[in-house]
Amino acid sequence: MKYFELSFKLVPYDEAVGDVLAALLANVGFDSFVPTMTGLTAYVQQSAYDEAKVYELLEDFPFSNTEISFTCSEVPDDNWNATWEEEHHFEPIPLPNGQQIHILPRQAFGSGEHATTRLMLRLLSSIQVTGKTVIDAGCGTGVLGIAAMKMGAASVFAYDIDEWSVKNASDNFRLNELSASQILLGDATCLSNASDADILLANINRNILLNDMEAFASKLKPDGHLLLSGFFAEDIAVLTTRATALGFRLLERLEEAEWRALHFQKQQ
Repeated sequence: MKYFELSFKLVPYDEAVGDVLAALLANVGFDSFVPTMTGLTAYVQQSAYDEAKVYELLEDFPFSNTEISFTCSEVPDDNWNATWEEEHHFEPIPLPNGQQIHILPRQAFGSGEHATTRLMLRLLSSIQVTGKTVIDAGCGTGVLGIAAMKMGAASVFAYDIDEWSVKNASDNFRLNELSASQILLGDATCLSNASDADILLANINRNILLNDMEAFASKLKPDGHLLLSGFFAEDIAVLTTRATALGFRLLERLEEAEWRALHFQKQQ
C-alpha cells in the first residue's frame, strides 16, 4: 500500500488550529497525523488522495486568519511500518484503574494523545464496564476497545474502513495480551456480524456518526450506553436531535479545547 505525505505549514502556528485541520482532512480520506513545530504532517493512501478536495477544504477553512500551505511527497512503501515505529515513540496510556495501554499507532489514528481519545476514556471510566459487551466502531488503533477490556469488558467487537487500522488494532490487542472477539474491515454494515452490545464507542466525525447512528441504535441493548466523540460544539445539537429521535437520552457532555464528547443511554 502506497501513501502520500503532505506537510502543512500554518502561519501563525496554533496547535488547536492544527487539530481542526486534522479532523477536516480525516473527512477527505487522510488516516494519520503527526503535529510538527510549524503545522501538521498528514498521510493518505495514494488511491484515496484527491488534491482538489484538499484545496476546497483549505478555501473553506474556518480560521480565516491562518495561512496554510503544503507540499506533497510520496512515501516509500518499503519498511513503512519500521520507519513509523522508529520516528514515533508513544508512552503507555494510563487508565483510572491503574492499568496501562500500550499502543503502536503506525498509520492508524488513536495514539491516546488526542483530546477526543481522552474524552472517550473519561466517559468510559464513568460507567460500569466489567462483564459488558462492547462495540468499537471505527476502531483505529483499537485503543478504546483495549481500554474497555482492561476495565473488565467481557468482549469487544471492532471494525474500521481502513485495512491498516484493522491490522494495527489486531497487533495492539496482542501487544496488550488481549483478544477482541472480531476486528472486521468495513463500515457500519459490519454490525450485522455483531451481537447486541451493552456499550458502543464511536470516535469518528459528525457526518459518519449521523449516518450510522440508526445502525448503532439497532445493536445496543435497552439501557445500553452510546459514547461519541470526534466533533465540535456546533455539532452537538444535530447529534443530540438525531439520538433523541432514535430513543436515546443524553446523560453527559464533556469538552477539551474545541473537541466535544457525548454520553447517551438507550431507553427501554
